Amino acid sequence: MKLRDRVAIVTGGGRGIGKAIVRRFAAEGALVAVTGTSRDLLEATAREVVADGGKAVAIVADVSDEKAVAAMVARVAKELGGIDILVNNAGVSGPTATVAEMPVAEWERTLAVNLTGAMICARYAIPHIVTGGRRRAPDQFSGGRIINIASVAGQIGYALRSPYAASKWGMIGLTRSLAVELGPEGVTVNAIAPGSTRGDRIGDVVRTRAAALGKTPDEIEREFFIDANALKRMVEPEEIAATAAFLASDEARNITGETIAVSAGFRL
Repeated sequence: MKLRDRVAIVTGGGRGIGKAIVRRFAAEGALVAVTGTSRDLLEATAREVVADGGKAVAIVADVSDEKAVAAMVARVAKELGGIDILVNNAGVSGPTATVAEMPVAEWERTLAVNLTGAMICARYAIPHIVTGGRRRAPDQFSGGRIINIASVAGQIGYALRSPYAASKWGMIGLTRSLAVELGPEGVTVNAIAPGSTRGDRIGDVVRTRAAALGKTPDEIEREFFIDANALKRMVEPEEIAATAAFLASDEARNITGETIAVSAGFRL
């Protein structure tokens, strides 16, 4: 129970990596606000947590909508008694196209959700996270946490997926900048860079890329997402969640400004 009684917001918590993080945090004793844009998925995730004996509430909020984020953060702070941890996981895959053919609106939407959304969530959560570190005795809590879910795409060039890659490069820059800003307050800020992680999103990416390149989905999965890994396998969402739980815990109190790849050794 590494996160007993701590309050966490997990954006994009209704499925995939976000859902795995919600369930792991709840299992570690956290009170979790599950946020995103699909009410059905959010409520289903919250019900699963409660059925397992944990505590979770579902709140619909689009991270690219500043007013919605402000309302969501205020509600969490009021109903759950504060905010200790923010996990910026919400994201979209973005378009598959060359830059020369890139619709500007799709570029802007990808950055609005994946990068600006994380900044907006941090902007409104930070005052509560800083206060959370102060409202507990020093031997009970080592400070607040912000965990940004980036991607190995934020560490490489990524043909046909430039807006996604750019948003994740930006997420890493945001992580390092926030770590410097919030260090004096005892708040740590880190990023996790998942590799090819099993789930619906990567399935959609594989199919779209296969269509764009005239290959089969199996060929694309093997070439781009498995053969590029040292371990020759996909990452499971629960493995990302385990790293997030560690970074949120007191065991990681002196880790900040870092980007930790959980990628099966992508392109090693």
